[in-house]
Amino acid sequence: MQQNPICSSISRIFISSCLLLLAFAEVSAQPAEVKIPEVENRKVRFFNGISVSADLVGLAQLAFGDYGQYEAALRLNLKDKFFPIFELGYGKANSEDAATRLSYKTSAPYGRVGLDFNLMKNKHDVNRLYGGLRYAYTNYKFDIFCPGVTDPTWGETAEFKAKDVAANYHWLEFVFGLDAKIWGPVRLGWTARYKRRLFHNDGHVGNTWYVPGYGKQGNARLGGTFNVILEL
Repeated sequence: MQQNPICSSISRIFISSCLLLLAFAEVSAQPAEVKIPEVENRKVRFFNGISVSADLVGLAQLAFGDYGQYEAALRLNLKDKFFPIFELGYGKANSEDAATRLSYKTSAPYGRVGLDFNLMKNKHDVNRLYGGLRYAYTNYKFDIFCPGVTDPTWGETAEFKAKDVAANYHWLEFVFGLDAKIWGPVRLGWTARYKRRLFHNDGHVGNTWYVPGYGKQGNARLGGTFNVILEL
């Protein structure tokens, strides 16, 4: 039977339209591709500034105890990742044991040099978390004096004293700390430190009671600082 040309044309149009609708429906069913704008790589200078700081813990020790130190630091910022640091201080002690009446006195400078590494995932955050290492050294002299004990039989008193006894100390410090921006260039920060003695010379009278920058020998493995920082 011969097909009507008009019906044939309508059929072709209908079939073509159905195919186009199916194709459009298939495309529409697919999830739209989300275009994430490309983040421009931030160019960070190799040398990104310096900061100076002062420690308040040593000042509090001097104010309320019989030993402590004045300490300041200079830190370089390399690409917000690496922070070479130089710490200089002046340690002092003037103590007398109430029971034995043994007194100890010293005052001397000390220095540390080291490197901190920024542990934050975003290295360019205004706040920082870091770990680091220090090598420290001090060369100092100390005085010891004891009026002695009176012999109950003979009534004689033998005093003990040593003046300007030369000594030195080398040690490492493992550092963990953080600092935060407060206002403008002003920051506050703290560090916790574990100290490990490398080698030393206590002089000819035995262990020294206090080492400038290191602390009391008996319990100086752990230490810390609280710093006021000015970043330039």
